[in-house]
Amino acid sequence: MLIDFFTQLRAAGIPVSTQEYLSLLELLSSPAAPTSTEDFYHLARMALVKDETRYDRYDRVFASFIGQLQARAGKGADIPADWLMQTFRKHLSDAEKAALEKYGWDRLMEMFRERLAEQKERHAGGSKWIGTGGSSPYGHGGYHPEGIRIGGPSAGNRTAVKVWEQRHYRDYDDQQALGTRNFKMALRRLRRFARQGAALELDMPGTIRGTAEQAGLLDLRWVPERHNTVKVLMLLDVGGSMDDHIARIEALFSAARSEFKHLEVFYFHNCPYESVWRHNERRRSTRIDTQDLLRSHGEDWRLILVGDASMSPYELLYPGGSIEHHNTETGATWLQRLLGHWPHAVWLNPEPSGSWQYRQSIALVRELMHERMFGMTIDGLEQAMRLLSK
Repeated sequence: MLIDFFTQLRAAGIPVSTQEYLSLLELLSSPAAPTSTEDFYHLARMALVKDETRYDRYDRVFASFIGQLQARAGKGADIPADWLMQTFRKHLSDAEKAALEKYGWDRLMEMFRERLAEQKERHAGGSKWIGTGGSSPYGHGGYHPEGIRIGGPSAGNRTAVKVWEQRHYRDYDDQQALGTRNFKMALRRLRRFARQGAALELDMPGTIRGTAEQAGLLDLRWVPERHNTVKVLMLLDVGGSMDDHIARIEALFSAARSEFKHLEVFYFHNCPYESVWRHNERRRSTRIDTQDLLRSHGEDWRLILVGDASMSPYELLYPGGSIEHHNTETGATWLQRLLGHWPHAVWLNPEPSGSWQYRQSIALVRELMHERMFGMTIDGLEQAMRLLSK
């Protein structure tokens, strides 16, 4: 759609470069994306027109382009939602938000099946149908306190209890160096050294003793290097609200990678269920059954779950409550199963501990973890490592 705008500007004699056009697309996909036609007008002019003498030509092209869009919309054309649908986003007051009804899991899913059967066309800005920018429980770009987000980006409210779209995550970077020193110091409390392998390290006390026994003739003695033998299984929440904490999680991940020789890392989203994965780019095709994980890692492993525990309570308490797939067993069941197998387990939460009391799901996870949830502060990490070392 915007290709037409780009070509019309160039046809009008405005020297718009491809790089400037790509910069505009990047701005439209950012949190600063315009929410009205006027905002888009100013943003596009700033990105594409570098000479004030060409503002008049730009105004004429912009007016023509918007007129064409309106004409196409009037004929029922399916205008892409990448930026135009932002204009339909409804800004509700706090009172209006509070007045919206929560239907509960069973009624919400029943109503969704009814809407799918009844709706025959695209919809925007309403309170009932599957659409964009309204207060309906179904769609994207709007607001509802307990809805299903379908086919588009979040409006930032984070109130969806289920998401129907193919989501893409990236692995955390375990080579992150900045900010890892304090994490390393805290993680070092979880150490259990043993000498293993070939004798490569000079045994200074033994060498001194042997040399003395040989009447001063040098007698070099060697011992195997000391290694931290603690085995750590780390499960990392990825995607969604965890995007706010990527830098801190990467710092923790990098510190753990350098401190623990025996470290296994897997990913999950919101809550561990029947499967986890090693690499996010292959999470659709290559998953590891959680039961296989339980069989291959004995109870001597230390389990560290890392996540903000911010999710719909349905994800913990209801079969099928997972935001991404239909889970036959609840998240709570799987958490209890993990804790039953690995008695040495903690949950690290990057969210500030002052906000925990306002999240129902965090309270549920803390209860399931038997209060073994700690903040990702130095003090919180030290407490967690002391508990794991017992």
